[in-house]
Amino acid sequence: MAVERRKDDKGRVLKDGEHQRTNGTYEYKWRDKRGKRHSIYAKSLDELRDKEIDVLRDALDGIRADKNDLSINDLYYRWVQLKKGLKLNTFQNYKYMYTQFVKPDFGEMHIVDLKRSDVRAFYNYLADTQHVKANTIDNIHTVLHQVLELGVEDEYLRYNPSDNALKELKRAHNADSEKRRALTVPEQELFEQYLSKNGKYHRWYPIFIVMMWTGMRVGEIVGLRWCDIDLEEETISVNHTLVYFDKGGSERCGFAVNTPKTKAGERIIPMLPKVKEAFIMEKEYQKECEITCEATVDGYTDFIFINRFGGVQHQGTLNKALRRIIRDCNYEVLDNAKDKEVVTLPRFSNHSLRHTFTTRMCEAGVNIKAMQDILGHADAETTLQIYTDATKELKKSEMINFEDYFKAQRLVKFKMNKMEGENE
Repeated sequence: MAVERRKDDKGRVLKDGEHQRTNGTYEYKWRDKRGKRHSIYAKSLDELRDKEIDVLRDALDGIRADKNDLSINDLYYRWVQLKKGLKLNTFQNYKYMYTQFVKPDFGEMHIVDLKRSDVRAFYNYLADTQHVKANTIDNIHTVLHQVLELGVEDEYLRYNPSDNALKELKRAHNADSEKRRALTVPEQELFEQYLSKNGKYHRWYPIFIVMMWTGMRVGEIVGLRWCDIDLEEETISVNHTLVYFDKGGSERCGFAVNTPKTKAGERIIPMLPKVKEAFIMEKEYQKECEITCEATVDGYTDFIFINRFGGVQHQGTLNKALRRIIRDCNYEVLDNAKDKEVVTLPRFSNHSLRHTFTTRMCEAGVNIKAMQDILGHADAETTLQIYTDATKELKKSEMINFEDYFKAQRLVKFKMNKMEGENE
């Protein structure tokens, strides 16, 4: 005996799982591979069957059926619970970036509706409307990509919608980004001479000289201990970095000591005579002023560069000091200027001194591999990029000198011809 199939009010045969509701709309019920029941609804049978095709496609691709009510924020909360292996300050920074920029609006979007173009549009909105810098958007992308990748791993997403989303933004805004430039030789000499004079800024001479002539990162500099340097062997052991960050909870902001992110970050670098002199100067100053290190951070103490209270130096304090030094140095130069052609200091930061040291090495023809080891770059591409930028500027200046040389030669020849003509 033939089984009578269920039909809708128009006489159309309904498939397994399909039902027509009393209000005339349609429903499709099924169980996922975990045995959980699900339903989808539609106003017409054709619309319902289009949705059934999406359900089948998701099932074949292993995509979970309970994704419909899941938001990006839901994935983020799960990511926070599962993420391991990050340094505390890095993890706190990731969470800050997400809650500050993603969570309030974009994070509320359901992942079932998320497309690649939505992520690109979000990044463009941050750049064009919110005027967020490209580096900050890069940090936002780092955490957002990891959150969405968790959605792929947990079978909520077929692919990561943020893949390659940042490349287009970087390409579009590359011309707008201001590259960090190194100090020129005259600017560097002016900066050193100004600090070397006895005065209110002479106190900052040792730390900025060490920064400028070692190429160390600022966190590595302020984290240096006296046991990390060998004045006899004239070497500096770089084996940790001092960071300041929002720890969350009741502790809030504070210092911590991190080991290098990569093996290349742990290194021994040579101590130039000028750097050795700066260390000795710092030691004598602290002895004369009876300043001793009172700080202990994660078991580390006896830091070299400390403030007048014996605490470790804060990167923000150093940058503020630089701004005051630059301002007063330029005032002095301009007040004493007898002609219009004077050298003044551009605005720069702590990290610019590392870039300056790298540029001086390039100009001196230091081997690329040696540069990479001294700077602690894990990736040779980073060193090569700086080398390329530096040598580009060097070639430009050399060509200008080349042109000036021929101008001078033509002038000498012209004068000689003129003298010969007068003698005749």
